[in-house]
Amino acid sequence: MASFQTLPGFRECYPEDLALRSHLFRRWRQAAGVFGFAEYDAPVLEPLDLYRAKSGSEIEAQLFSFTDKGGREVALRPEMTPTVCRLVGARANTLRRPIKWFSIGEFFRYERMQKGRGRCFHQFNADIFGEAGPEAEIELIALLVQCFAAFGLTADDFYIRLSDRNLWFYYLEALGLDEPRARTVLTVVDRYEKNGDAAFTAYTDAFGPLPEDLKARILAFLGVKSLPALEAMLAPLGAEKLAARLAEWRQVLTALDAMGWGSFVTVDLGVVRGLAYYTGFVFEAFDRRGDLRALAGGGRYDNLVKKLGGPDLPAVGFAIGDMTFSLLLEQRGLLPPLVSAPDVYCVIGGAAERLMAFREIHALRAAGVRVEYPLRDLAFGKQFKAAAESGARLALILGGDELARGVVKVRNLGQRSEVEVPRDAVVAHVRDFLAGNG
Repeated sequence: MASFQTLPGFRECYPEDLALRSHLFRRWRQAAGVFGFAEYDAPVLEPLDLYRAKSGSEIEAQLFSFTDKGGREVALRPEMTPTVCRLVGARANTLRRPIKWFSIGEFFRYERMQKGRGRCFHQFNADIFGEAGPEAEIELIALLVQCFAAFGLTADDFYIRLSDRNLWFYYLEALGLDEPRARTVLTVVDRYEKNGDAAFTAYTDAFGPLPEDLKARILAFLGVKSLPALEAMLAPLGAEKLAARLAEWRQVLTALDAMGWGSFVTVDLGVVRGLAYYTGFVFEAFDRRGDLRALAGGGRYDNLVKKLGGPDLPAVGFAIGDMTFSLLLEQRGLLPPLVSAPDVYCVIGGAAERLMAFREIHALRAAGVRVEYPLRDLAFGKQFKAAAESGARLALILGGDELARGVVKVRNLGQRSEVEVPRDAVVAHVRDFLAGNG
């Protein structure tokens, strides 16, 4: 007989795994809700051309793509950004701005599997459309920090590296580099942390060796880690674009500091996020120990809605992946005991008592109390053992003698104490106990 297994890179979710994932989603939804973001959803299958239009045909190697039975080229979505741009673009004229949307969905990428990355995963995505100023970045970075802090993570656990593609272009322009050379330098910067000086091969191959003085100034800029250092480095250049951009940097950092999030954010111009559609501030979240790959990432992408057929609409967004985030919580000991235990276990005398007990069972469940009972008739001893193993806080004993007297015995399984309660008062008694008043 055939034995079937899950496909490589795909995940099964047994109840305990799903309980953890639901815990993550619940906290993320709460954070987005208090920030005023509205939740949306979208198809998991999209036209392949949507991803070609955003990223070029080379993206296909990373996709689960195929031709469907209608002859259409389609792909399982690898990310949400193109989809949300399509959705917002279609109704942009009727949506009140700023448009603040979030989603939690499943995504698929045909990539090499590694720690914290599978071929299917879930992401929390948050985006703001219609706000061109740094106010959108302030709101989104604050939400990103809140999405982490909601689990008990602190500035000792993670930090956000804030950078700026616009600032890089203005700086390189002030050094005399044209746009093609500047874009290639950003490719070098994106690879430098991983490859060191070997990253400059991309520039050498395209334009010849980079003059040593320019290379030194690029590496010096790459090494800036604070706003005062950034201001000191740019002051001698005297460029208006740089001065205006620095004012926006001050606005972002000052606002986040006023919110109490300043210790979570660091200036780090080594982050440029290789995706070419980013147009301004970019940011990534990392764990302080450096054990994990990026926990989250995002930035401004002002041209993408228009590129995908919508109106010219500024946009900023970020995504958090569930796999690496779960690893971080596990490392820090912040995974809660996600036990799916009943509140009450009913111990039932026999077949006749079972029919009578259904009244209490139904009433308790209708009141929102989690109730379990043996589906088959069992001896009292086995039922009490099952009640203890279930993790329930209370056992309701519905024997023939109790029911004949119109009462139910309520046993506190933690303290092993017992009281008799009139049948009509059982729901109130149990709810009072579960509320902490018992």
